[in-house]
Formats: sequence, structure tokens, C-alpha cells
Amino acid sequence: MPQPIKVATAQFEHASGDKAFNLERIEALASQAKVQGARVVAFHECSITGYTFARRLSEAEMHELAEPIPDGTSIQALHRIAQALDIYLLAGLFERGDDGKLYKAYVCVGPAGLVAKYRKIHPFINPYLTPGSDYVVFEIEGWRCGILICYDNNVIENVRATALLGADVIFMPHVTMCTPSSRPGAGFVDPELWHNRHNDPTSLRAEFDGLKGRAWLMKWLPARAYDNGIYAVFANPIGMDDDQLKNGCSMIIDPFGDVLEECRALGEQVVTATLTPEKLTDAGGYRYRQARKPDLYRDIIGGEHDSQQKVAWMKS
Repeated sequence: MPQPIKVATAQFEHASGDKAFNLERIEALASQAKVQGARVVAFHECSITGYTFARRLSEAEMHELAEPIPDGTSIQALHRIAQALDIYLLAGLFERGDDGKLYKAYVCVGPAGLVAKYRKIHPFINPYLTPGSDYVVFEIEGWRCGILICYDNNVIENVRATALLGADVIFMPHVTMCTPSSRPGAGFVDPELWHNRHNDPTSLRAEFDGLKGRAWLMKWLPARAYDNGIYAVFANPIGMDDDQLKNGCSMIIDPFGDVLEECRALGEQVVTATLTPEKLTDAGGYRYRQARKPDLYRDIIGGEHDSQQKVAWMKS
């Protein structure tokens, strides 16, 4: 059984395409997490490169933005930070694979270098991205960890599969909330509220915490942790992501579905929580996995179905 470990999650306003700026914020927040005693700190999807602006990039521009892993300059920068702080970092970027294809990637880098790499299974921000085809489970100081990026977590089979492969902790980097959807209450948040947040934080908080933001998140995110008996480490940006506003709410959820710590600042922040191994077997999700009867539904879950996805806010 692993020993308790302190894990941090962070939020910040990234700059589209400005890797140097984003890596500087990653280093600053990782340093804060280190002071708080964290051994691991997680950042959001495409936290190195920026995200939504990529919907307008050509294939050539995407190749220019993307980097090889682990030999790219950004992974080398993460390694230097992890080595200097003696900490594990998780961050995201666009990857230029050895096969010449483009991927949405998320990496774990420790003091000794690259620990793990995951490619998003359900990418959609740019048409030239290739879906990943593998789950990943790796170890950090005795804790078995997995990664699922944003939309991957909405397909519940991905979370269950990663848990069944042995993950105690699933890192869930996102760029989400405050976008249109068919669900009631969804929609964009006016960027002017962000720019006026110091004078009127109340109006911005009301939008961020309502059905456009946190209230929607809390409908499903704690259930992923609870049903599977795992720790969920959710990371999301705050502020402007290209022309869209994001509301942060980076949080750490335990296997009972309880929020241990959450970023609540209207700006960049890092929070740290202690993960204890006893919760992994005390929680209901552990018993639910033991009670499974795969013979009843193996062919149903593994069968053919309509997998076409439509993203409302990308239609225009």
C-alpha cells in the first residue's frame, strides 16, 4: 500500500501559442505547490501551447506549434523545472508524433525525465488531430496513476477502463465550461465580466458558479470518482482562452466523491490535498468494481454504436 502523498492542482490564464509565457506560469505555480508540500502538480489541457485558438490553425501551422515528445523544447523545460524543484509535473501540449501525425498529448515529467505520455482519445479542436488509441497507467511514488483528457472523461467507459487497469488516481486535465450546449443553462460567459472582475466579482462569480460553469461540473465529475473508487485530479484554466472565458474550479476529489480542495480565486491559484490509500478500499466504488458481472454486458458495451460527436460551440 502506498504512503500518503500530497498532490496539487492549478489554474491560470494561458496565452495562446506563447509557450515561454505558459511555461513561466507553470514554473511559478509549481514552486508554490512545492512550498505547500506537494510532490505532484497538475495543469490543464494544452497548458503549454494554449487551446481554443488552435481551431483556426492550418495543418502546417499545427505542425509548427506541435513538438516531439520527449525531445521537444517544452518537455525539456518541464524536466528542468521538475528536477530543480524535485517534483512531478503534469501538463499538456500538441504533439508531433514519430509517425508524422498530430496528437493532443498530456505528459508526466519527474526529476528523472518523462514518466508517462497520454494522447487524447476524443480530440476535436482541430481537424488535423489524430485520436489516441491507448490508455496509460503509470506510477508516482507507489501510487498508480492514469490520465484522461477533457471529453475522454465524459465517455464513462474510459474512466472505468482506466480504473480497471489499476489507476488509483486519474488526472483529468480540461479546458471546459462556459460554452454552449443542448443542456439547460449552458452558454458563453461575457468576457467583459472577466475584465471587470476587480470592480464586480459578484456578477462574475454568479456566472462561473451557475449552470454555465461549476453547477454543471458538479453534476458528473464527483460521480466519476465515486463510481470508480478513485481520486480525480481536475485541472482547468481560468480567464480568457482565445475569445472564450473559462472559469477554473480546478479541484481534487476523493473516492467518496467529496471535494478535498478547490481553486476558488478569480485568478491563478494552486491548491494541495493529501491522498490517503485507505479511502481507495473503503469507498463504494471499490466494492462496485468487485461486484461486476462482465459476462452480462461485455458484448453490449463492446458492441457497435453511433460514435459521431457534435460540439455545439464549434459549429459557427
